[in-house]
Parts: sequence; structure tokens; C-alpha cells
Amino acid sequence: MDRFDAMQAFARVVETRSFTKAADTLHMSKTSVTQLVQQLEARLRVKLLNRTTRKVNVTADGAAYYERVVRLLADMDDAETSLSSASASPRGRLRVDVPSPLARMILVPALPAFHTRHPDIQLDIGVSDRQVDLIGENVDCVVRGGTIADRSLIARHVGDLQLGAYAAPGYLERAGTPAHPQELEDTHHRIVGYLWSRNGRTFPYAMHRGGERIEVQGRYVFAVDDGNAYLAAGLAGLGVLWLPDYMARAHRASGELLPLFGEWRFDPMPLYVAYPPNRHVSAKLRAFIDWIVELMALHAPVAPRRRA
Repeated sequence: MDRFDAMQAFARVVETRSFTKAADTLHMSKTSVTQLVQQLEARLRVKLLNRTTRKVNVTADGAAYYERVVRLLADMDDAETSLSSASASPRGRLRVDVPSPLARMILVPALPAFHTRHPDIQLDIGVSDRQVDLIGENVDCVVRGGTIADRSLIARHVGDLQLGAYAAPGYLERAGTPAHPQELEDTHHRIVGYLWSRNGRTFPYAMHRGGERIEVQGRYVFAVDDGNAYLAAGLAGLGVLWLPDYMARAHRASGELLPLFGEWRFDPMPLYVAYPPNRHVSAKLRAFIDWIVELMALHAPVAPRRRA
């Protein structure tokens, strides 16, 4: 039995609560993962996991052992890094998930510079607006806007997205130009609905002007859970959009989208890089996070916090 492989297999089973998912993320067979855990239990003479036909739960001894294993695996990674050129040149495969518009408009165009700086990092980027199971899907980190719902994750605030309200000229010709945000609640106006993956619902947007603050829900006939499709719907004249500046800028300059409610402001939407607390921050992950911080400083810098 390779003790390193056995500990890694055990840790992944605990994290995914499944031998099948652990095997998939480790690129091993389920039989191999099962045998490694069984051999580890035999060597330790301790039951680490309780198995049923439906789920896998860690025992009290297994939970204590897991905490030590995670630290040990991280220390081993640090040792290998310090004794190789990896500390100066991070290397290896990094799995990341980012929102589709951010990937298309900001991250992917900037990747040549990232790979010039870090040629030995292999990036596997999932492009989606859905909620990702970082541990179950073996993802190293995600970049997300808005509140991080999973409080167990470590989240680093890397930017603030400035928002605005926009509509296509064709929509405004048909429905008229609203002078006040509250008019979007009227029956003849429509928004494009954005379905947040956390609950599959739209939610109201808060806007303020001086001391006045309102929340606008709006009515929609079309809703979508993807940022690129959301933008396309607005360009097609299906309703009013709430967009970050980076998504609206080019279309505003071309006249495809017109800004609304110039005196009103939105609170900026925070942008985070999030990763599991038990995921070792390797040199490659640290390099990616540092790059995201630099990139967002150019496109969506962190806004000064307003005093209460």
C-alpha cells in the first residue's frame, strides 16, 4: 500500500462523501479507492468511515485523522515546492470556474499575459454562472459576483462591479423611456430576468438617489441563468437590463444600449475568489489569485467603503 495514495484517497472520500466521486476526481477506479481506504483502516486498526448503500459518513476517529491528513498532505506539497523550481515558477493543473461574461470579456483576452508569466500552469476553466460544488467537482477555486452563499468557503474580495440600468433603443421605442425606476413595475414595461443559480429566482435591485432608496423587481417575459444570454436578450429588445460596466461599455459606445436613470446609483456588486478551507493554497493557486487581483484592479477596482 502506498500510504500517500491511501491518505489522499481517504481525504477525498471524506470531502466528497462518496467513493465514486472521489475516484472520479482522482482519476482512479472506485475499486482502487475502496481498497486503499480499507488497507489504511487495516493498518491503523481503526474504522475511519461508516458506509451504507446511500452515503458515506466519517467516524469520530476518522474526522480526527482527516484533520491531520490534510495538514500532512499540505506540508508534503510545500516540501516538494520548496525543493524544486516550482516556487519560482508555479506549475501544474489548476481547475477554476468563472462567470461566462467575465471569462469572455476580461479573463480569456488577458490569458496570453498570464501564460507568459506562468507558462507551466495548466488552466482548466469551467465557464458558467451556476453554483459549483468545489469539493465534489474537484475545483480549486471559483470567481463569483455577489454574496458567497456557502459560508464554509474562504472568500477573498478582489473587485467591485459597478452596475447600471440599460435598454436597447428598439425596446424604448416600443415601451417608452422610463423616467423613474419605479415605472419598471408598470404593466407596459419589462425587464430581462436573471435567474440566480442559488435559488433559480430573480431578485429586486436596490437603487438610491440622495437619501431616497428603492428596490425594483420589475416584470419579465423572459428569464435566463447565463450572463451572455442575458446580455443578448437585452440587445434583442426583450427588456431593461442591470449590467456591470464591463459588460455594457462597448454596447453603450456603439449605441446598442442606452443608459437609464442617470441620477440613480446601485451599490457595487462585490467580486470574490473563493476556495475550500481545506484546499491547500498552492503556488499555482496563489499565482492565479494574485493575477485576478491585478486584473480586477484594472477593470473593476475595489470601491472605497462608505461610512455608515
